[in-house]
Amino acid sequence: MKFAHFVATDHQSSPPAEPRVRLAVISDSGAVFLDEILEDAPRDLQELIERGPAELDRVRSFVETSIAHGVGGEPLDGLVHASAVLRPPTILAVGLNYSAHSQELNLKTDNAPTIFGLWANSLTGHEGTTSWPAEISEQVDYEAELGVVIGRAARDVAAADALGYVFGYTVVNDITARNIQYSEAQWSRCKSFDGFTPTGPVVVTADEIADPQALHISTVLDGVTLQDSSTSHMVRSVATLIEHLSGSATLLPGTLISTGSPGGAGYSRDPQVFLTDGATVTVSVEGVGSLTTHCRVTAAA
Repeated sequence: MKFAHFVATDHQSSPPAEPRVRLAVISDSGAVFLDEILEDAPRDLQELIERGPAELDRVRSFVETSIAHGVGGEPLDGLVHASAVLRPPTILAVGLNYSAHSQELNLKTDNAPTIFGLWANSLTGHEGTTSWPAEISEQVDYEAELGVVIGRAARDVAAADALGYVFGYTVVNDITARNIQYSEAQWSRCKSFDGFTPTGPVVVTADEIADPQALHISTVLDGVTLQDSSTSHMVRSVATLIEHLSGSATLLPGTLISTGSPGGAGYSRDPQVFLTDGATVTVSVEGVGSLTTHCRVTAAA
């Protein structure tokens, strides 16, 4: 199944109400909104995950019945995506998890994974616009990554069992202000500007991804392919990362793990390539989807 969040606005109120987010399943016929087919529908993906596997089975059954009876299936054109992941208890990012990327940035791949946190304000959705002030950074870079969403509490999980704890997968663009990254010892701030962690357009349930280590991953910036690789080139697999992370702390349901980016970053190119005002960048992961972000660089006042 493919889950997505869409922004809905109550146009009947005056002044208009604050936008709310609706959870939908994406089918061949369009978006099936759960609040239209279930009286007690989960308000978002986080709540669905927290309700447990039985809730996913229930949702699947209702969606299949609705589609069979021609109920639901709103066209995707005109719908506005929110982040595919909302309210995660933690966002964990893995740095230097592809040797080509660590080499091009002249950063050493350590004996243990490089882990840092991303801030929730950085989450945004497919086809959204991310803006930042030029006075803070003119070296903003793209990073295509496979996102992993944990489905149940994971503590001291062996790699052999780790994929059984995964709810699903999404696409992440780990946007990074390189000038800040190289001026500070910790990487959270340089990657956590508002809108610097687009996710989506969907979360695909784990049963639809046979092997997370066999997926094509790419970045296209204004029509030019700049990253073109495979998740098979990860230094540490998804299962190994879950084993490592769960060894010291419980990974709560809904936790998002961004698993690192392959080679081809703009910072390492000659000449360098950065995200600029008006640019459009699309990062894709095979079997999951393509996530597009529009860029806006604001001038100093």
